[in-house]
Amino acid sequence: MSSGVGEKEKEKEQVLVEYCKAPNGLEKVVLKELRGSSAEVYLYGAQVSSWKNEHREELLFMSSKATYKSPRPIRGGIPICFPQFGNLGSLEQHGFARNRFWSIDQDPPPHPPDSGNKAFIDLILRTSEEDLKIWPHRYEFRLRVTLGPGGDLMLNSRIRNTNTDGKSFTFTFAYHTYLAVTDISEVRVEGLETLDYLDNLKNRERFTEQGDAITFESEVDKVYLGTPTKIAILDHERKRTFVLRKDGLPDAVVWNPWDKKAKVIPDFGDDEYKHMLCVQAACVETPITLKPGEEWRGRQELSAVPSSYCSGKLDPNKGWCGCPQAFINETVEYKGGHEA
Repeated sequence: MSSGVGEKEKEKEQVLVEYCKAPNGLEKVVLKELRGSSAEVYLYGAQVSSWKNEHREELLFMSSKATYKSPRPIRGGIPICFPQFGNLGSLEQHGFARNRFWSIDQDPPPHPPDSGNKAFIDLILRTSEEDLKIWPHRYEFRLRVTLGPGGDLMLNSRIRNTNTDGKSFTFTFAYHTYLAVTDISEVRVEGLETLDYLDNLKNRERFTEQGDAITFESEVDKVYLGTPTKIAILDHERKRTFVLRKDGLPDAVVWNPWDKKAKVIPDFGDDEYKHMLCVQAACVETPITLKPGEEWRGRQELSAVPSSYCSGKLDPNKGWCGCPQAFINETVEYKGGHEA
């Protein structure tokens, strides 16, 4: 009969971080956990391209027409939008971080305690001479992607101003998260009701959300302002709820292209809008400014729980609906923001 210590050592060996090459030729890292959940991260764009639960069900949307060749970004998963979200500045839409090749961070700085998580990867993107021509600032962008023991997916970003000329820089940011849903017409988002938002379909005009939850019957492209740290996305047909938790990111972007827009996006299937919804932790309305040597941190955590646990609205003080089962694996509180 094996000892308890032996069993624990065996469990540790089963937690995998695997480096490999995808069939499309791109290098990726596969994170696996004991109960069967997994995540995949491309070095191209530092992009999470897959997140599966213990039943091997895919929780992120990837377009069947996605392009996996530089310089095109990958349609789906979780693209990183930096140093610009949207197309309001001089850079390409959503910035350049999502179509650059990142490196494995060999010397990552200490991170907040992560409850003994073993399945994680540290990536880094530094200024290139080519990028200086289009965005004249030096920076270090460190990203840790973690798959928790309960299957939660966590992204921790640290961006530092490394300019040597004494200049500050300003940026906007988003985790452009594509969630896989069964039927967009049966999805609702809770936690954003009564908040102000900027409507990108109406020249960023400001409105106040009137409904008791957000539902979908046409194209949506809104930036919600001053949002809570927890947002729930309910997929009624699948009886699944995604819970998005965030720190250092005050805004939340909700996007679905619907039928007409889907048909004109070249790397997006005509009917794929029915099976996806972007809910993005972001900082859009008030850009972040860093002086040389300063660092900003932003964090997003995704959980997927059965909706049958409970019903009702999101309670930001107690977790989703105040239901303890949904948040058994709470992480240590993490404070986003600036650090010198």
